[in-house]
Amino acid sequence: MIALSLAEIAAIVGGQTYDIPDPAVQVTGPVVRDSREVETGSLFVAFAGERVDGHDFAEAVIEAGAVAVLASRPVGVPAIVVADVQAALGALARQVVERLGATLVALTGSAGKTSTKDLIAQVLRSKAPTVFTPGSLNNEIGLPLTALSATEETKFLVLEMGARGIGHIRYLADLTPPKIGLVLNVGTAHIGEFGGREQIAQAKGELVEGLPEDGAAVLNADDPLVRAMASRTKARVILFGESDEADVRAENVRLTETGQPSFSLRTPSGCSDVTMRLYGEHHVSNALAAAAVAHELGMSADEIARALSEAGSLSRWRMEVTERPDGVTVVNDAYNANPESMRAALRALAAMGKGRRTWAVLGQMAELGDEALAEHDAVGRLAVRLNVSKLVAVGGREASWLQLGAYNEGSWGEESVHVSDAQAAVDLLRSELRPGDVVLVKASRSVGLERVAQALLDGGVEGEVAAR
Repeated sequence: MIALSLAEIAAIVGGQTYDIPDPAVQVTGPVVRDSREVETGSLFVAFAGERVDGHDFAEAVIEAGAVAVLASRPVGVPAIVVADVQAALGALARQVVERLGATLVALTGSAGKTSTKDLIAQVLRSKAPTVFTPGSLNNEIGLPLTALSATEETKFLVLEMGARGIGHIRYLADLTPPKIGLVLNVGTAHIGEFGGREQIAQAKGELVEGLPEDGAAVLNADDPLVRAMASRTKARVILFGESDEADVRAENVRLTETGQPSFSLRTPSGCSDVTMRLYGEHHVSNALAAAAVAHELGMSADEIARALSEAGSLSRWRMEVTERPDGVTVVNDAYNANPESMRAALRALAAMGKGRRTWAVLGQMAELGDEALAEHDAVGRLAVRLNVSKLVAVGGREASWLQLGAYNEGSWGEESVHVSDAQAAVDLLRSELRPGDVVLVKASRSVGLERVAQALLDGGVEGEVAAR
């Protein structure tokens, strides 16, 4: 964070200082909410959660080098006490962003946010110092913490914004007002909470509504609901996609023998070829979004193509591809799942597994509401149409719908199976995998199927997988 004194921070957040001998002492380290991340000069933010109360760690974080605690009550050590810790954190982030002078890029969408954010960050940091959201910390706590990690040297700040309802994106954009706003797509993730795709579009479009006139709204030309958001912004609109009308588009899209996308990138400043290290054709759209942002910030087509071709996966459990010594390839995409990302992962599996046996180890897609049965059934049927060798549906009712969809589509018999839990899936795979097989593991985060992937890679411990 940029250096601020405790007195300055107290004034920004409207807090009272307690047990602070010298209010001129500066916070020079990171602002953190996890006591294990404290460094010398840190500000520790104490949230009172359902299981853990950060206030209980106040003395320990000061001993570890924190300058003070941002708290909702006095804690017996240097503290700035506020009525609402979350609101105070947001106010501090807003003030720091205003002082930074960095260009702020924000993005949202139903699928692909984190992968695209990682691509944007890798492209931009080839040009100048860049700070970006770690993993998927895209909510009202993770976003301001990321913003506060920027320093005077930061030129680009890339922030992922998530939403579970109307108004969430607007709140985040007010905390950290972007110059460039990117909307990837409108799908069915969290549709059970929103109530429909139109409501999701309403929420995602809040990002472009607050952009300044000299800003840019980067919109997906291939998604009608996103493209329609052009009418909701006063900023200049840049379209990306495979449509002929897109300002930044892909031509001659193809997959390598290993399932990695290759295409010609065309921007208003020129054309250059890209071959990505990531797996799956869905990354073409993500790459185009990143390219559109980079073009807006002055990078040439050659510079963008070079950075995209060198970019890797920065976040865990998102199409992580590992080959075992026996030739079995494990694709760990278990961080999360929705119908769009599930279909993309299955298509990537089919491309990677040409000439090899393919396994789709799939679990529940959460928060689909009334659409859950139809969407799980459709994913199971898609696995058949893509000629996946065997579907292993893991878990309860929703997983049974996956298996039933596959069975009804292709009369698979033994070629699809429903198992009760992760340990049962591991046991099945250990007994039936052969050298050269490709295994995709994917489900919503709550299912915890990353343990299946890890067990296949390290041998696992009997009973450990099911202990979640």
